[in-house]
Amino acid sequence: MQNLINIETKNINGELIQTVNARDLHLFLEIGKDFSNWIKDRIKQYEFVEGNDFIIVENLSSPKLASAKSRQRVLKEYAISINMAKELSMVERNEKGKQARQYFIECERKALEAVNPVKILNNPSAMRGLLLNYTEKVIALEHKVDEMKPQVEALKRISYSEGSLCITDAAKSLQMKPKALFSWLQGHDWIYRRVGGKSWIGYQDKIKQDLIEHKVTVVARNDGSEKLTEQVRITPKGLGKLSVLISE
Repeated sequence: MQNLINIETKNINGELIQTVNARDLHLFLEIGKDFSNWIKDRIKQYEFVEGNDFIIVENLSSPKLASAKSRQRVLKEYAISINMAKELSMVERNEKGKQARQYFIECERKALEAVNPVKILNNPSAMRGLLLNYTEKVIALEHKVDEMKPQVEALKRISYSEGSLCITDAAKSLQMKPKALFSWLQGHDWIYRRVGGKSWIGYQDKIKQDLIEHKVTVVARNDGSEKLTEQVRITPKGLGKLSVLISE
């Protein structure tokens, strides 16, 4: 198979994959537009993701320029995955694009044929590479699990809560002392007291976000009369939000 475009193995997102220099692809496809604008437009248009579909490598070049100060400049090289290269070739909709896409498909096929499990098992260097690659993936997944723990705990607390809770009960659900939760809510602008007032009041922005609510209760006095009391309560959504914020 003729080597139309050079293919190199690069580490993208912890995985060794086949890549193409986007500048070489641009040259092969005979794009009329300059390389820098072409690649930026394509990335934006087709929503390619850096660190997943491509990586950027900066290289120094030394063009023959008159000014000594500008003798060296930094070139951004884009190492793109084979899948990205195939898509870029396909969207050009010309003979060159078709030729490049078929070339990449053939390269992938040959790469798969070249993977011989027996040879890998008998090759210590290849085995070390595979183990290192999968070890990095396991570590990355463990970090993801740790990052998700506060959200998981928040969802658990929401599922166990059928309605809004008074701040004391919310503190129990969050496994903290009520006094500490009152202090946290006051310090983070969730609740406040008017001067001379005894009741806690929720900030309007937290009420609008459905994090807290006010509940009015009718209480019977000893003399048979009734009075209205207002209480700030934490909604299930607010309980989940607090679980994440306090855990962090």
